[in-house]
Amino acid sequence: MWHDDILGTIGGTPLVRVNRLAAHLPGTVLAKLEYFNPGGSVKDRIGISMLEDAEARGELAPGGTIVEGTSGNTGVGLALAAIARGYTCIFATTDKQSPEKIAILRALGAEVIVCPTAVDPEDPRSYYQVSRRLAEETPNSFYMNQYDNPANTLAHLRTTGPELWEGTEGRITHLFVGSGTGGTISGSAAYLKERNPDVRIIGVDPYGSVYWKYFHTGEFDEDEIYPYVTEGVGEDILAGNMNFDIVDDYVRVTDRESMLMTRRLSREEGMFLGGSCGMAMAGALQWMEANRDAIDDDAVLVVIMPDGGYRALGKVYNDVWMQEHGFLEEDETLTAGALAARRSTEKALVSAPADMTLDDAIGVMREHAISQVPVMEGEEVVGSLTERDILRYLMGDPDARAHLVRDLMGPPFPVVRASSPVHGFADQLRGEQPAVLVREEDGTLGILTRSDLISALGAGSGGDEWPENVRTRKQLSNNRVTTESILRARDADRK
Repeated sequence: MWHDDILGTIGGTPLVRVNRLAAHLPGTVLAKLEYFNPGGSVKDRIGISMLEDAEARGELAPGGTIVEGTSGNTGVGLALAAIARGYTCIFATTDKQSPEKIAILRALGAEVIVCPTAVDPEDPRSYYQVSRRLAEETPNSFYMNQYDNPANTLAHLRTTGPELWEGTEGRITHLFVGSGTGGTISGSAAYLKERNPDVRIIGVDPYGSVYWKYFHTGEFDEDEIYPYVTEGVGEDILAGNMNFDIVDDYVRVTDRESMLMTRRLSREEGMFLGGSCGMAMAGALQWMEANRDAIDDDAVLVVIMPDGGYRALGKVYNDVWMQEHGFLEEDETLTAGALAARRSTEKALVSAPADMTLDDAIGVMREHAISQVPVMEGEEVVGSLTERDILRYLMGDPDARAHLVRDLMGPPFPVVRASSPVHGFADQLRGEQPAVLVREEDGTLGILTRSDLISALGAGSGGDEWPENVRTRKQLSNNRVTTESILRARDADRK
C-alpha cells in the first residue's frame, strides 16, 4: 500500500503514555505526538484543509501563490500541500522563530520574509500586516489567514478530534492544548464535546499572551501583552478560530517552565519535542496537581504535543541559549572546567617554551594533533602560537623555522576560571580568539578551542562524548550488511 503523495501520510499520530513525569498523579496521562506528521507538526493537518477549501471556493487558481503569516509550522504544512498541488508560497514570519524553522521553509521552496516580533499587530511591519500586503501585491495569490479561516478548525474537527476519541476508545476525560490560532483546541473540543459533553478542555497559555486573562475575565488587556520566547502559542490578538465557549479552564506557564519541561520530556520520557510541547505538558501537570482530588484513577488525560525538537536545537537544547535567557542556573549548565576535562584524557597542558625554535614547536603541534599552543616562560603564559601564525611566518621567511618562538608568538590566549559557564566566554571564541585557557582552582591550566565548544554543544544537553575509537571506512566495509546475511537472520528467527 502506498500514498499518491506526501499528503496521504498526514494524521494518525500516536498516543504515548507519560510515565515518569506523571507517576505521582491519578489517571492515565497520554501525549499525542504530532511530530509524526510528515512536516513535523500538528499544522500539517490545517495546511491541506485550508488549501482544499480555497480551491473549492475558487480562491486559488492553477499555478497560484499561497501567502501566509506563520510562526513556521503552518508554513511547512502549507508548503507540503503546495508542492503536491502545484502552487508556490510566500511566508511572513517573526524574528523570534528559530533559524531551523526558517531554513525548513526555504528548503521547501518558499520565499520567507522575517518581520520584527516586538511591534503592535496593526504596525505595518508586523507579520500579520506584511502577509496581508503581500497577498494584495502578488498576482494570482490567496492569503490563507489561519487565524480566522474556519478550515483551520474544521481540520481538527475532522481528524484530530476523532483520532483522540478512537485512540482512547472513547475514554478520554481531559484534553490539554496550547492555543495560538485556536484551531486545534476549538476543532478537537467541538468533536469531543459532541461525543461526550463531560470531557474537560483545558487551554494552556504562555505569560505575555492575552488568552488566559480573556478567558477568566472577558477582558482584552493590552497590559498583558509582552514578549515571550515560547514559539507558536499564545497571541496578542483574539483569533477568529479561538472558541472560548467550549473551553472549561485555562492555565498559564512561564517561558522557563516551558523550556525546562521540554528538556525533561526528552530525558525522562524519550519524547524529543519543541518548546510549545513543554509548555503544554507543564500547564497540564500544573492543572492536574491543583485538581488532583477531582481526577479518578480511570481518568484518561491527553496532552497535544504540537511539534518535534529538531527545530529547537539552537534554542531549547542549546545550553548557551538557555543560560543567556536565564532558564538554567549556573550549576545546571556546562562550565569551562567541565568542557576542558572532556576534551582530553591528558592532564597536562601542551605548550611551547618561548626559547623553543619554531621548527620544534611545529613538531610538538604535529605530535599532539593540535592547531594552537600557549607559549610559556617557566610557569607564566607569555604568548600563543597558532597554525595561521605559523603559515604566515613560513610563507614570508624561508628561515622562520630556525627562529625562537618568543620572536614570533602572538598575544596570550584569554584565561577564564574553571567555574565560568559557557555563556561567559563563548563570545570570545565566536570572535578572533581560537582558544581560551582554563584555570583550575589549584592553578593548573587547561585549554578550550572553538572545536571543543562546537563538539560539546553539538553533542546535546546530555553531553555525550565522541566514541574513543571511530571506525574507518575500511572497517565499516568489512561489516557490510548483505542480502544473504539478512535472509540468514530471518530464517534463524523463524526457527
